[in-house]
Amino acid sequence: MAAIGMAVVALLAVTAHAAEADRLADIQRRGYIEVATAPGFAPYEFIDPSKSGAEENDKYVGSDMALARYIADKLGVKLRIVPLEFGAMLAGVTEGKYDLALGALVYTPARAEAMTLSHGYFFSKVTARHGLLVRASDLTTIKGPEDCAGKVVVAQSGSLQELLATLQIPKFKEFKRVSSVNDAFLMVQEKKADVCVTNRATAELYIKANKDCGLAMVPDFQFDVPEETLGTRAGMPKKDSAALEAKVNEIIDEVVASGLYEKWYEEYSEYAAKLGL
Repeated sequence: MAAIGMAVVALLAVTAHAAEADRLADIQRRGYIEVATAPGFAPYEFIDPSKSGAEENDKYVGSDMALARYIADKLGVKLRIVPLEFGAMLAGVTEGKYDLALGALVYTPARAEAMTLSHGYFFSKVTARHGLLVRASDLTTIKGPEDCAGKVVVAQSGSLQELLATLQIPKFKEFKRVSSVNDAFLMVQEKKADVCVTNRATAELYIKANKDCGLAMVPDFQFDVPEETLGTRAGMPKKDSAALEAKVNEIIDEVVASGLYEKWYEEYSEYAAKLGL
């Protein structure tokens, strides 16, 4: 009998451990999902200054934040948005501190090793283009990566653009990494860097909202982007997230099929432009 009793105790312990190791079950048990983001990348995620007095979550807006709210609603839980700089967002999800990362993430080999990446939810041909942002006065001399020799190049740390810069720009003078894409734009604007490797759609949105910034995208050039990197994705911890991954992919597939994400992207592109972001 004693042996049977010990076996029952052991079985209960294993069952309890299994429950604790299921992140989706844990989310539903505690009643909220924690989503890390880097809110400086309009129209995906940004801070709405007109909502400074509102509930903490409400000031974080954008197409990715709309997706975060949709996922929370589908799971039947509350949403807790955790604002971080981009590198800290990646590290936090990799280490399992947060349930989900939504930050205009795309596939990179290193990122796929560090975290679980969802199905892609945005495949716009425009936003898949990555190029060079320079001061408009330098457009006559900088026409492609070969003209970046001897220049100071900047990109967001941990981003696909950082990877593209290091692989496809042969001889830059110095490479600088910053925590947000807006910081990268400002560095070029303030002559602290000469070239920013960036997503073209985000840069064009910034230039449109800041007409006197003196910046321009190099025309007739875009980086060669590997096919497997295309598509914006959600990031999840590798450990104990199989059920969460399946559910998030199910929700994402629904959002893609219905055209909801593209609708959010267009809506928040217009909204960010009105706010001057």
